Amino acid sequence: MLDLRTGSAPDCSGVPRRTFLRVGGLSAFGLSLPQYLKAVSDAKPAAAPKAKAKRCILMWMQGGPSHIDTFDPKPDAPAEVRGEFGTVATALPGVRFCDPLPMLAKQADKLAIIRGHDPKNGSHGVADHLMMTGHKFNASLPFPCFGSVVAKERGYEQGMLPFVQLGKSIDRRFNGGIAGFLGDEFNPFEVPDDPSSPAFKVRDLSLTGDAERVRLERRYTMLADLENYQKAEESSVEKARDEFYEKAHGIITGPAAKRAFDLGQESDKVRDRYGRNSLGQGCLLARRLVESGVQFVTVTDGGWDTHTNNFRSLKDRLLPRVDRGLSALVEDLGTRGLLDDTLVVWFGDFGRTPKVNPTAGRDHWSTAGVAVMAGGGLKVGQVVGATNALAEYVTDNPVGPQDIAATIYHTLGVPLHTWYKAQDGRPIELCPEGKPVKQLL
Repeated sequence: MLDLRTGSAPDCSGVPRRTFLRVGGLSAFGLSLPQYLKAVSDAKPAAAPKAKAKRCILMWMQGGPSHIDTFDPKPDAPAEVRGEFGTVATALPGVRFCDPLPMLAKQADKLAIIRGHDPKNGSHGVADHLMMTGHKFNASLPFPCFGSVVAKERGYEQGMLPFVQLGKSIDRRFNGGIAGFLGDEFNPFEVPDDPSSPAFKVRDLSLTGDAERVRLERRYTMLADLENYQKAEESSVEKARDEFYEKAHGIITGPAAKRAFDLGQESDKVRDRYGRNSLGQGCLLARRLVESGVQFVTVTDGGWDTHTNNFRSLKDRLLPRVDRGLSALVEDLGTRGLLDDTLVVWFGDFGRTPKVNPTAGRDHWSTAGVAVMAGGGLKVGQVVGATNALAEYVTDNPVGPQDIAATIYHTLGVPLHTWYKAQDGRPIELCPEGKPVKQLL
């Protein structure tokens, strides 16, 4: 909201996470929404092949989901590796998922399961950057995340912002999920509150009465005056109250954004199908947003750092939410004719240790993980790659974070060899090392 709210959430390292400047409304401090819109409008998209997908929904499972206890079970492994879960047959002959995922198992023919995912990293924080950019963390050169690149390359459509983040389970210490050297104007419009809450409201978009509208009009006027003062001091820049203020004002007060964020327009049956929890309702909200013109939505979910009580956490909370939310999203997009041109991606920080630790948990694991893709014109109904019998390392068709990045960009029609200029002036190639996963194209 272009808001200066901060918060912290400890991870297993004990280091607090901070939430930095957010794009999601208006603030008299920092970047205003009109500035954001102007920067997006001024950006010139690079020449690109025809995109298979018009939009993308990224489901980020912060903490590191266990590959063994989700989509890459090892039922014949020793008990200390196999864990407590059984397996369930899927719609793909010979392919099994862990048994807490029965709904997704029935939809396996609509999924691409990347069992050859090699995260190449076992550390929180840097994972948020690496997995969402395809680049290793560099303190002096933070790379932009996928959504920010899409925001720069495509701009906005239908009176909606190009990039929205739902939830706050992203570690900002290492510039995860933000625009990096592209600049704050391409950061996501962040909605940190729980969409399953009865009190859920997107600040400055949900205007319920005349008093709120008057307040916003006053803020709008104040910001315009402030911007005009600032621009008067910067004679090389035109006055700020121009068409971009009008667009900003229209987005905030107009019906399109308000309607897109209004989950009350969905039936109880649909909301129940997605699951009455933050992840499920986040998936439903993501569907509404892409349907309304948003081009990239990140849905975040925390709690996947299961060093202790791994199986209880997965069975009681984490896996049922994913099973219901992701399966409903894929099903709903398909019913609405949106799946073929909407790329859906599910992954997290890294995998978890094949061997269960003494506290019934699994620890960080950097050489094996799992990612799931659906829609976007990809070849689905398949498993890509494999790990060894103990799920320790990839034995077939390794797919690194840079390859996932390349696949996402290729599917969205963003050239991998797009060049940008960093803040210090040096030329930066978007995706120099990654290659799209050929089995999916």
